[in-house]
Parts: sequence; structure tokens; C-alpha cells
Amino acid sequence: MGSWDDEERAALLALLRARPENTTWPLITSEVADSGSARAVWERCAAPTLFGPATSGFHDAESETESAKKDIAAWRSAEFDFITFRDDEYPQQLREVNQFPPFVFVRGTLVPGENAVSVIGSRNASKEALHTAVDISARLVGAGFTVLSGLASGVDTAAHTSALDNGGRTVALIGTGIRRVYPAANRELQEWIVREGMVLSQFWPDSPPAEHTFPVRNTTMSAYGIATMVVEAGEHSGARIQARTAVEHGRPVILLDSVARGTDWGAALRGQPGVFVAEDPRAAVSAAERVVAGKEQVERLLAAPR
Repeated sequence: MGSWDDEERAALLALLRARPENTTWPLITSEVADSGSARAVWERCAAPTLFGPATSGFHDAESETESAKKDIAAWRSAEFDFITFRDDEYPQQLREVNQFPPFVFVRGTLVPGENAVSVIGSRNASKEALHTAVDISARLVGAGFTVLSGLASGVDTAAHTSALDNGGRTVALIGTGIRRVYPAANRELQEWIVREGMVLSQFWPDSPPAEHTFPVRNTTMSAYGIATMVVEAGEHSGARIQARTAVEHGRPVILLDSVARGTDWGAALRGQPGVFVAEDPRAAVSAAERVVAGKEQVERLLAAPR
């Protein structure tokens, strides 16, 4: 992608900020992907027409792109990396789904193609669920997986901490900007993850937590991992959103038996293609291992000469 440079990155940022005609970020990203050039899309939208001024949403096109360039330059000297979807470093697994983030911010070490399993569940988790999350994460680390979660209170915190305690790699997909910490109690844990794994955000660096950011984050987590494992969840939890999205993405979902039996949405997912129900942590990790084995078999078949 040699033609993708800071002029292109700045045009992409300017488009996302201006949102011409109130276009959504996924539609902007799709148009740029189809065009192959953010600058071409920007110039088309910013140009005056025979019928009047530029597309609504534009004020001073030149100043908007200059502002974006300054931000990119500042981010280069910051303690995080800025990666757009056209950059080689962008996680390939995110490109495999619809509505992938147009950019990500990363602290820590990005590992291409890693086998990450989401371990998610309630913020106000029961003691049993916390013990289960700890057990599952330890077993995943032992089996060579990356433990993926959202750095929330409860199950997420237990999963990340267990992975680190057992010498494994963990990745946190957060629902705030990369400069933020939420919840505040997880500040030390977030820095520990940066040192030993990776923290990834798809929001502007200083974005605060908001009601809409966490479901968006869950969608991206579903795409990043090879499977989503739900330890405990209520009827209206973010884990429910991620499990349903994972099914739409074609990513396997592993439900603990208590979730499959104890929630309407879990019961509805039972029996769907790619949905596994596990009685205990051992069975849950075994299901993840079968997912990887199947994935590797498909990759070998695709790579075989015809």
C-alpha cells in the first residue's frame, strides 16, 4: 500500500470529522476502500458544484486537512501508534468483517494473526463467575491463546489479570480513547497490559466513555478474536451484543452452560451454527482448541496446490 501516505491519512480523518451529508463512518470507510483514495473522496465532496457550495458538512476544506495533518504528526511522537485500515499494520482479522474501524490506536505490541479468544461477562459478576474467568484464562494461556477482553470491571478484569499472572499475553479493546482509563480502578492493570500485551482503541485519543462506545467496542472485539467466550451475562449485557455479533461475523461463540440455560438470548443461540455450549472451563478451552484446529485445516486446504 505504498500510495497510502499522510496526505491520504489526513483526508480520511477530515472525512470522518466532517461526515459529509451526515454519512456514517462505515459508509465513509467503505467509499474510501472502494475508491482506493481518501483524497479523491475528500476532493469530490469538498468541491463546489454547479448548484451551489460543497457538500454539506464542509466549512474550510484546506484548514480541515491541515488540522488532520497536525494531529497525525503529534500522534507520531505520542506513546501510542495510529494505524488506518489501509496501513499494512492494521489487524487483518478486522478487515474480514463489515463495518470495521477506519483506524485504531495501539499501545503495547501488535502481534499479526494471533489466536485471541474473547473472555467476557458481567461487570457485577458473581464470585463463581470470577473464579471461572480466572480458570478459563489460565487454561487459554496454557494452550497458547491470547486472552482478549474489554478491561471492564468484573469478568474482564479477572480474565486479563489471570492471563498476566500466568505469564500469558492479553489484549484489551477499550471503549474509550487510548489516553483514557476506564474504570479508573484499572489504571495499573491497563499499564500492565501495555507492557505485556496490547491495548487497542478505535476512538479519538481523548474520547470519554459513552453509552454507544461499548457496544461498538464489543463488535470490534468479536472481529479481532477467533472466538467469543461468555462466562456470565444478563439479558441486556454487552456480552449478549458481542455474542450475537460474533454469530453474524461467522466467529464461533462458546457459552458457559449457565449462560445458555439462564438467559433467553443464550437459549436462542443454542443450536445455531458455530455456537458451542460448555459445562466447565476445561470444556470451554477444548472448544476453542477445536476452533483453531478447524481454522488451520481450512487454511491448509486453501494453500494446497490445485
